[in-house]
Amino acid sequence: MRKQIKITLFVVILLVIAVILFQSQLGGIFSDGKGASSGSKDNPAGQQENVKLPVDVIEVKPERLENNLNITGNVLPNESVELRPEITGLVESINFEEGQFVKAGSPLVYLNDDELKAQLDRLEYTKKLYEGQENRQKQLLEREAISQEEYDISLNQYNTTLADIELIKAQLRKMVIRAPFDGVLGLRQVSVGAVIGTSDIIVNIVNIDPIKVEFSIPERYAGKVKMGSQITFSNNATDGEVSGKVYAFEPIVDSQTRTLKLRAISPNQNRQFLPGMFVNIQFNLDVDEKALMVPSEALVPELNGYKLFLAKEGKVEERKVTIGRRTEKKVQVIDGLQEGELVLTTGVLQVKEGMQVAINKVN
Repeated sequence: MRKQIKITLFVVILLVIAVILFQSQLGGIFSDGKGASSGSKDNPAGQQENVKLPVDVIEVKPERLENNLNITGNVLPNESVELRPEITGLVESINFEEGQFVKAGSPLVYLNDDELKAQLDRLEYTKKLYEGQENRQKQLLEREAISQEEYDISLNQYNTTLADIELIKAQLRKMVIRAPFDGVLGLRQVSVGAVIGTSDIIVNIVNIDPIKVEFSIPERYAGKVKMGSQITFSNNATDGEVSGKVYAFEPIVDSQTRTLKLRAISPNQNRQFLPGMFVNIQFNLDVDEKALMVPSEALVPELNGYKLFLAKEGKVEERKVTIGRRTEKKVQVIDGLQEGELVLTTGVLQVKEGMQVAINKVN
């Protein structure tokens, strides 16, 4: 009897549990329905499911991209000479000021030429004597009064005297030291009264308008070098950047440094660049007039490359791309992107493929 009571109680308990579970399931169904309706009406969480992520996008347009190589170089004068006399002489007068700009051919130093002038005077008298003899001998030869040999001796004496005169005149020209080209004079190294020779420096003269810029590039860029290639350069001691053009380069690569030496020329009218200065150079290797550029922050690095997120019809599209050159703020895309497409520049860490976004187009 007691056993039947226990069984009955156990069955009743199971029935009660079953009823409770059934009611809880029904309540969940009705509450879900009400929750859905109230969620659409009052629940803010229900609204958030339809909110679009705001993102900034840029429209891809072709841009001019210069492939510049950043290197260093040195400033050279257009022309530079340590002015020395061609012959030994006494400095009679100095006709320049230190730091002065002079034109080509301007007389700078006069050496004493008294001895040479005396020699020239003597030869001029000798010339007149031999000239008269030659004329008389010529007349006698025409009348066959003398032999051809006698006339030739007289003619030779006259011609020799003419050559001696030209020699003295050439030496006299060397007694005046002149500027070989337009330029600026440096510091004077001689004084009036000094006897100077061919090893003595009188003054340095340099032409620094235009100037030359010498630099070297790695051999792998040698094939891109062309006459007239553009460079820009600057120096900490000057303001702004200055442009120049490559006018010459070595025909061989330096076997020690594996570099190719080039020279460019640039105007220097205000003389802000001086020979010996160190300059920072941007050497233009080539130009792409239709490069597709995107901001650096739009690019997402991956294990096997890079990707971008694009906006199409309000949805996000993921695109793998191949990049090229970089600038300070942008990166060139050489494959995987078309002109006119919209690239996300914000939200690239939150968005996913197919996600709806609110687009804000920026310039």
